[in-house]
Amino acid sequence: MKSIICLTLMLAVTASSKPFEIKVRQLTTGPATHFFGYMGHVGNVPWSGDGRYILAMRTTMLDHLPGANDPAEIILIDTQKGDAITLVDETRAWNPQQGTMFYWNPHASDTQFFFNDRDRETGRVFTVLYDIVKRERIREYRVEGTAVANSGVAQKGGHFYAINYARMARLRKVTGYAGATDTTEGVAHPKNDGVFKIGIENGKKTLLVSFHRLAEVLRATEKYTNVPALFINHTLANRENDRVFFFARGGWDGHEGPKVNQGFVMRPDGSELIAIKDHIGGHPEWDAGHRMIGRIDDKQAIYDIDRQEMVGQLGNPDIFPNPEGDVALSPDGEWFVNGFKNRKAKSTYYVVYRRSDGASVRSPGVNIGNLASGDLRQDPSPCWNRSNNQILVPAIAEDGKSRQLFVLTIDSEPDSR
Repeated sequence: MKSIICLTLMLAVTASSKPFEIKVRQLTTGPATHFFGYMGHVGNVPWSGDGRYILAMRTTMLDHLPGANDPAEIILIDTQKGDAITLVDETRAWNPQQGTMFYWNPHASDTQFFFNDRDRETGRVFTVLYDIVKRERIREYRVEGTAVANSGVAQKGGHFYAINYARMARLRKVTGYAGATDTTEGVAHPKNDGVFKIGIENGKKTLLVSFHRLAEVLRATEKYTNVPALFINHTLANRENDRVFFFARGGWDGHEGPKVNQGFVMRPDGSELIAIKDHIGGHPEWDAGHRMIGRIDDKQAIYDIDRQEMVGQLGNPDIFPNPEGDVALSPDGEWFVNGFKNRKAKSTYYVVYRRSDGASVRSPGVNIGNLASGDLRQDPSPCWNRSNNQILVPAIAEDGKSRQLFVLTIDSEPDSR
């Protein structure tokens, strides 16, 4: 029988706000580990469009970074049939921090989703589009001349952005796919690799910005006279599909050169590339329009990309003690969650914030054991559902060994019963 953990917490932060509750339920059980992977910002929702299925991964291997010979199973959790699990495929391109970059296809979100994989013979990574009705891969996006895979689907659909996960594994291994074939090895700033745009319907690839171009821009900022070998992470498409944000990084994991962690924004055709003058900490989330939510100093800041300045904030440092945590905005934009780790307590906490009145709840700590840091770390990774009332999160189960999925449910009318 499935082991269920139910906890309830209620807190109203102002006298005028209406209280709400959070209930925590364990969704999956061991001995296998279950997880979704990347956090649910920029429209990345684990639930299918009709809300029936939750997309997840399953593995019994979590003691080293996975390589080509460490496949993970891809499963569907059927919420209409007692959370029954169906195995549908497997992937050889994943890591504990980001999973395999699951995204439901915005133009067919009831039935189609993306994940990354690697070719067993060549070691090159690519992206798969899978159909759950046909129970088959209906397309594989293999980019000739390089080896890149999905790093973020446009929120309104039509295309996805792709980056070199083998290069990432070499320059910051926790974010990449260990042992994948890197077509850029030995080149600090290649002209033929960077951020790609891939058409979902036609598979057309476009190199939007190269590492060579990024190095030129970094030198022009006068922050860097010596630009180290760069990698790219977190290509984040905004809600209107007219901007994409990403980080250019270098000098991580002990690699030679100064540490680079520069945010960029551009249009989806690669034009109007801008190096953001202020660092937006954490994993920034897109708000409406051209505004982002992240950390500025000790604030959960709202930052206007066009004006390049902070224009507001959510809550205060008492509500958000770690504004650099993993953050996600609900699909309707009315709810915000920040997940942050307490290494001493070996726990992750989630602050759920209602923007209409500033009410907030901090969840009880969920166990992360010794996975607070390191290559196998368990990040908070909160993911909203499409109804704006549930959040999928990872945690260590009661057995103290396996990583499992938990659901936080928001009850906005606790006094009505």
